[in-house]
Parts: sequence; structure tokens; C-alpha cells
Amino acid sequence: MIELEPFLVRALAASLALAVVAAPLGSLVIWNRMAYFGETVSQASLIGIALGLFLGVDITLPVILVTLVVAGFLILLSRQKIVPLDAILGLMHHGALALGVIATLSLSGPAVDLMGYLFGDIFAVTTSDLYWVFGGGAVVLAAVAWLWQPMLRLAVHEELASAEGVNRDRVRAVFIVLLSLTIAIAIKIVGALLVIAFLIVPAVAARPFSATPERMAALAAVIAAASVVLGIMLSVNFDVPGGPAIVLFMAVIAGLSVASAAIMRRA
Repeated sequence: MIELEPFLVRALAASLALAVVAAPLGSLVIWNRMAYFGETVSQASLIGIALGLFLGVDITLPVILVTLVVAGFLILLSRQKIVPLDAILGLMHHGALALGVIATLSLSGPAVDLMGYLFGDIFAVTTSDLYWVFGGGAVVLAAVAWLWQPMLRLAVHEELASAEGVNRDRVRAVFIVLLSLTIAIAIKIVGALLVIAFLIVPAVAARPFSATPERMAALAAVIAAASVVLGIMLSVNFDVPGGPAIVLFMAVIAGLSVASAAIMRRA
């Protein structure tokens, strides 16, 4: 039987809160085909981690700053017509990750736990981290509720949405800020490499069985929460990393969801 030690309570609280916040945001990422965009921004967060360590401050604010700068740069590059956007994203994705790893490992002083920043450590969540998760999460959820319909309209038909008065540049700019904030508050829980999986995998799992975007977001939250509980149980009982264990359960559920939906359509 799992004893509810304080570190375990904090891990569960932070992970479950992140699951609720990430579900609607991840659904919008899927609907707007921005998964690779989000992954590129999340990899750039490692540069923010290196900056925070260099300055000796909490990494959350530097990560938000760097992810916003990278996201803005990507938006500007997406407007050029010389190179396809997916090629730009691939370039930035690997370049940002390489720069972040080099910058982090090049810091002088105590050895940096690079694996912890790449894959997170849910059992190292502090009370301060909980403030960021719950406070930042509340802001993200409120803003997502405001953005929900405009983002969906842009996903269905961007030109028509613009003609109907949706300011796509402003809406997407706010959405990118929310994505950056969510990535920043999730870094300590699941790490830079797994944070985007926490966002999109539950949404992918929910997609085949969701007739509406709202149902997709709700089902994604349930799947993410179940994966959190199962992943933490696996981690505690078999001494495996918590973040990867959670994402593993998400991936398994998503694989079963997509496979079962494909079988049902063929039947």
C-alpha cells in the first residue's frame, strides 16, 4: 500500500493539476495542427533552464522568457515563403535542443542534473512549484476558455474566421503565451523532452472517441489524470522515473485508442 508522504502528495497534486490544464490546451494544439510547433518551443525551454541556472534564479521566469522569444521568432519565420514551415521547425527543434544541452553542461559550479531537466522529477516538486502550477494553471484555463471558440474557428477555416472578425494574429499570440507558460510550469514535473507529450498525447487518445472539441478536452483530462495515478504507482512500486512512467501510460492508452477506433471503423 502506498503511504501518502508529503512529497507524494505534492507530486500527485502538481501532476493532476497539470493534467487538467494541459487537456484543453493540448486539444487546441491538435485541432490547430501545432504539435510540432509546441515541441520546438518546449525543446527551447532548455535554453531558459541554462539561463536561470547561470543567473542563479528560479528557472520558471527565464523559461517563459526564452520560450516566448523562440515562439515569436518562429511566427516571423512562418511568414516567409522560401522554406516550408516544417523544415524551419525541424531546424529550430534540433538547434534549440543542442544549444540548451551545451549551455547547461557548460555552466561552471556544481554539476547540473541534466537528466532531471530533460525528463523531470515529479517527486522533487516543492510548495513553491505548486503555487506556480495552481496559479499559472488557473490563468491558463481562464484564458483558454476565452480563446476556445476563436481558436476552433481558426482551425476549421482560417480565412472564414478572419472574415468574420477573428483577429488571428492576436489570438495566436495569446495562445503561444499560454503554451509557453504551461511548458514553463511543467518543466520540473515532466522535463523538457516530455512536456509536449503531456500536452498532446492525452488529446490524441481522446480524439477518436470525441464528437465535439469540448468532449475531447474533458476525455483528455480524464486520460491524463488516470495516467498520472498509474504512472506514480508504477514509479513508487518499481523505482522507475515518474515523468516517463506517466507519459508511457498516456502513450499506451493513446495507442489502444487509435487502434480500437481503426478496428471499429473496419468492422
